Formats: sequence, structure tokens, C-alpha cells
Amino acid sequence: MNTLGNFAIEQAEQRVEQERDASIARARSGLKVTGAPAVHCRACGAEIPEARRRALPSARHCIDCAETRERLGKR
Repeated sequence: MNTLGNFAIEQAEQRVEQERDASIARARSGLKVTGAPAVHCRACGAEIPEARRRALPSARHCIDCAETRERLGKR
């Protein structure tokens, strides 16, 4: 392959790497939890079990409400 072809491949590989790194950074920023875990569900007010709070500190809904929200396509 000629030099121009090699350069184009290297540029494409760098772009893919940059996009991958940016995607990872976006995903990680979405995982950051601020403040203490919620103790009560935002939707129904029921207590979120301690095991769920430990397993998923970002949980803001009890499992029943979370499943309902997922079925309805809400975030």
C-alpha cells in the first residue's frame, strides 16, 4: 500500500480511538452518583431495600416502579 493509503488508515484508526474514548467518558460521567442513595422510591414512596441501595447506589425507585418505568420506556 502506498504512503497516502497508510496515512488514511492511521487517521481512521485514530478517529475510531478518539470516538471510543469519548463514548467511554460519556458513559462514566453518567454513572457518577451525587449525594446519598435514595431511601424511598420517588414514584410510590416505598422504602428501597438496603440490598438494592448497596447494589445500585444510583437507584431512585423501588424495583416494582423501576420495572414499570422500563416497560413504559421511561428513564
